[in-house]
Amino acid sequence: MKRIVIKVGSAVLTDRNRVAKERMAALVDLIADVKKRGVEVILVSSGAVAAGYTLCRLDKKIVANRQALASIGQPKLIAMYQKKFARHDTTVSQILLTADDFDSRKRTYHAKCAVETLLAQGVVPIINENDVTATEELVFGDNDQLSAHVAYYFDAELLVILSDIDSYYDKDPNRHEDAKPLKVVHEIPERELSAECTPNASFATGGIVTKLKAADFLLKRGRKMFLASGFDLKDAYAYLIEERHDGGTLFFRHD
Repeated sequence: MKRIVIKVGSAVLTDRNRVAKERMAALVDLIADVKKRGVEVILVSSGAVAAGYTLCRLDKKIVANRQALASIGQPKLIAMYQKKFARHDTTVSQILLTADDFDSRKRTYHAKCAVETLLAQGVVPIINENDVTATEELVFGDNDQLSAHVAYYFDAELLVILSDIDSYYDKDPNRHEDAKPLKVVHEIPERELSAECTPNASFATGGIVTKLKAADFLLKRGRKMFLASGFDLKDAYAYLIEERHDGGTLFFRHD
């Protein structure tokens, strides 16, 4: 692999209404280890709303409040990343995008040029949704679809989603004790893509459905996605560093 996108969700980056600093540090260590293997990494990170909430306790259920919290929290989130990446002598940058940016060839091209320049300098671009303007995405999409678009349009070979969901199961593991994780998935049934979103954390807006939609987007375009736990990074390390598929689910088109 030469270039990957890693997406981390709010459920992983937040704990009791705060940014989970230890999990963020573990994520940064993982990215540093991946970069040592000569792989370029783009990070798509949630957590701005949670970071903002530590400074301003607004009702998160109101869209305007979530937008305000994201605006407050985004610089705080980036500052935390800067501090942790500095320990690895790595510079980070901030890029805020919306789905509309990928509807315009011109804007997509300019964003890609910026990303290419940053990666060539060894910088880790940290991308987040522009929550202040992306109202619909803020309510319905989280960063899963955004990360899939970033992976495709910015020429990454793989999207890695690190989540509170450690795999894609054959049935809901919260309701069925005999649910089994699926190690490899080549195609996603339409009924799974149209199911109701069920976020598990107070700052999350997605759930398994948005992750499946991200995987489906990439599958149809010949790209891969790997879903694994963001709480325990052992499966991510095994797959990305040791080239072993121990746990987590790999989505790829089988031709």
